[in-house]
Amino acid sequence: MSVNMNEMPKLGFGLMRLPETDGKIDMDEVCRMVDMYMEAGLNYFDTAYVYHGGKSEIAAKEAIVKRYPRGSFRLATKLPAWEMKEKSDRDRIFKEQLDRAGVDYFDFYLLHSVENGNIDTYEKFDCFNWGLQKKAEGKIRHFGFSFHGSPDLLESVLDRHPEVEFVQIQLNYADWNNPVVRSGQLYNILLKRNIPMIIMEPVKGGSLASLKPEFEAIYKALRPESSAASWAFRFVASLPGIMTILSGMTHEDQMRDNIATFTHFEPLNDEERKAIEDVTAAMLNIPLIGCTACRYCVDGCPMKISIPDVFRALNTMSLYNETFRPRMFYSGLIDTGHGRASDCIACGQCEGVCPQHLSIIDLMKEAASKLDV
Repeated sequence: MSVNMNEMPKLGFGLMRLPETDGKIDMDEVCRMVDMYMEAGLNYFDTAYVYHGGKSEIAAKEAIVKRYPRGSFRLATKLPAWEMKEKSDRDRIFKEQLDRAGVDYFDFYLLHSVENGNIDTYEKFDCFNWGLQKKAEGKIRHFGFSFHGSPDLLESVLDRHPEVEFVQIQLNYADWNNPVVRSGQLYNILLKRNIPMIIMEPVKGGSLASLKPEFEAIYKALRPESSAASWAFRFVASLPGIMTILSGMTHEDQMRDNIATFTHFEPLNDEERKAIEDVTAAMLNIPLIGCTACRYCVDGCPMKISIPDVFRALNTMSLYNETFRPRMFYSGLIDTGHGRASDCIACGQCEGVCPQHLSIIDLMKEAASKLDV
């Protein structure tokens, strides 16, 4: 059974950046957000084995599975290569995921973050055929993978595995021509092959939702009531071949704004496309760290450095030409038990799992020079 794109909601609820209170997922707010989302006629939820330190799938159980009929929502999760040491780990992890989420099957199941550094693991443990087996058993409805590799690798994987039903890629207007992410090239490969796409990072980890005032003014001149985030979503949703666009929403205001964008969706017109081109050109003249705050680097850091938050402080310094707020934010990280940038021991664990292939060790040195003062 292939994916029917016409039945899929354009906005998906990503469960990677859920609200937290005192270091724990705020289930009351999550339930309110789920209710708002479902009441809008939307029903695609995306989680993963590693999100929120393994708590995201459990949150899905509490906020969705226990509160709504199984047939009323679609739940997606992922198998992480970096958690597998032997072939039996596939079934061990899968069973744990079913138990965590409290379901008998997953509507969508993905091999997580396929890239040059882990494709051999997925191949060695025969994960593609394993996924098809789970589908035949009725434990998976649709099987695909998320991707953070090169265009050449994507072509190679698709050539070897034409059985995949969909692919999830990072795509936004800032990364369209990014020489590392290469969103535009990945998109065109999948479009040419007529493979449905699920899109992650449409607002680039939130950076396209909070623009410099002079950039946002370009958008406000055309649509005074529209948020910067809505422009990022409309850019992606105006492209053909897009099945669902994920948003890792943290607050109810984000949910309201996103629902408004998609409830009465308007594709970009030529004037609006030109505005996005102008904003993109201006943004790319400012050197920023391309971190999307996926937090894969955090759990394994022996010095407990909250690497994405350190980068957030550096990017804020660059974008807004200020030091006080970023340094106050950074001090708050240290006060809550996180390591300093200068504590980095250059072990390389973070660089090995970074989907954006950032030179984190060098960036930690830069952060230490600007923040540990």
